[in-house]
Amino acid sequence: MNTQLKKRNLIQFCLIEPIFRQNTLRQLRNKPTHHYNDRTRNTKEHNQQDYLFLYKNKGQHLLTNQRILDTIVRKSSINPTDTVLEIGPGTGNLTLKLLNVASKVVSVEIDKRMVEVLNKRVKEHGFEEKLSVIREDALKAEFPKFDLVVANIPYGISSPLVAKLVYGVNPFRSATLLLQKEFARRLLAKPGDSEFNRLAVNVKMVADVEFVMNVSKRDFLPVPKVDSSVVIIRPKDQIPDVNLDEWWAFTKTCFGKKNKTLGATFKQKKKVIELFRLSKMASSNGEEMNRNQYVCADNDGRQMRRVMEKSVIHLLAQIESCFCSRRRSSRF
Repeated sequence: MNTQLKKRNLIQFCLIEPIFRQNTLRQLRNKPTHHYNDRTRNTKEHNQQDYLFLYKNKGQHLLTNQRILDTIVRKSSINPTDTVLEIGPGTGNLTLKLLNVASKVVSVEIDKRMVEVLNKRVKEHGFEEKLSVIREDALKAEFPKFDLVVANIPYGISSPLVAKLVYGVNPFRSATLLLQKEFARRLLAKPGDSEFNRLAVNVKMVADVEFVMNVSKRDFLPVPKVDSSVVIIRPKDQIPDVNLDEWWAFTKTCFGKKNKTLGATFKQKKKVIELFRLSKMASSNGEEMNRNQYVCADNDGRQMRRVMEKSVIHLLAQIESCFCSRRRSSRF
């Protein structure tokens, strides 16, 4: 009797254990947070007992590899008189190294918890007078004057943030950015590459992009799903003399259909009219066309075609070197 009972219990355990293990793993995967303890890194430097919840869906991945951090700072070529803009400092792993070599660091962080830990760590090292924190969304905040950008930016805002930097009002010498590896490859794509895209064209018209190194996902806490890359963006001294509104409308039309050539795209009257409406072209007296002028132009197809051909030829002359491939990726 006891033997049969033991066998039955063993069978039940063998059936239940895999289910329990599967449910446990599912619960762990569904947890949106990860514990981070500053004390585990260096108890001598971090005597606080702050436990933070790091949210992957908000791009909160802290770079913990000291060798990578040192390389980023070294490649940024920071002068002692420079003001460095850092976006997404987190708990300050990179910030402390920037404060060691720069005159001032301006950090933009939206998470109040991160700001509190950052200020505490900076104060412990005696750098509080060199740090200025802006607790806002980086996409909405107005950046003060700065010389360099050095940042491990959240993956979710990479594209609009890069556009804000290169087309912003603040001139800067360079931007050393830690980006998602796939995004960095798109940013580095050249004419003829399968990944050549609208983002690469728009950025490279006003800046040069240099690859620095790849960074393993294991160097972050919590560990993201993909690897990262470090790139340096340097604004050009001279940029083509084109109307940016026309340029953005033009590239949007060019990369709207990935399987169409430029010739096939601009043979469509609908696309030509759409480009004409999106671009803010100046009239002969220097004023922008109003709505009535657009309507009149729509009613006169020949006038529309002449104006658009002239505009497209002008744009093509300015960006001839950017469009060497016949087919392009449609992603921005």
